[in-house]
Amino acid sequence: MKKISVVIALAFSLTLSIAAGSRQASSQPAAREPVLLTSCGQSPGPAIIKVVLQRINVPFELLPLASAADLQKSKEAGKPYGSLIVVMGASLKGMGAAGISIDDEIRRINQLIQEARKQGITVIGAHIEGLKRRAQGAAAGDTTDEQSIDAVAPNSDLLLINKEGNADGRFTIIAQAKKIPLIEVEKNMDLVSELSKIYGK
Repeated sequence: MKKISVVIALAFSLTLSIAAGSRQASSQPAAREPVLLTSCGQSPGPAIIKVVLQRINVPFELLPLASAADLQKSKEAGKPYGSLIVVMGASLKGMGAAGISIDDEIRRINQLIQEARKQGITVIGAHIEGLKRRAQGAAAGDTTDEQSIDAVAPNSDLLLINKEGNADGRFTIIAQAKKIPLIEVEKNMDLVSELSKIYGK
């Protein structure tokens, strides 16, 4: 009888340990710090993410024209980035001010993501400005927003999307086809809680 009691106690203890381990594993952050924050299309979107990262105390660097070389230099300096957030959506005004085109942006982002992959850096694709950064909200014939999405979304490890911008299911289709986790927020204030979860804050 005593042996049976010991076996039951051990089994119970093991069950608790496994349960605790499962809870711990599920609470692990999905991405690491520090963050390199940039955009594909020079939209103002990164400024929104910047405010949220500041609020939840996640260290980051905002580089509007971040390049693969920036990732390489940071690694060589012994201060590698843990994750890369690329905000999708293009601004013709922003690109004009920077003296670049959407083709330049796509080329830069392709190289940036390729280097991130090489270093094992988590890539988060964010689209947070709703329909105004989709073709539906652009001038007739302006496809730069959609080109930005095509360059980033399918190549991300995680998608963080304002629900309004996914009204046509575009990001859902990409996420399902590429098996990419998709997080939708009703409003940008919800980015605080979602990014807190992503970075374990």
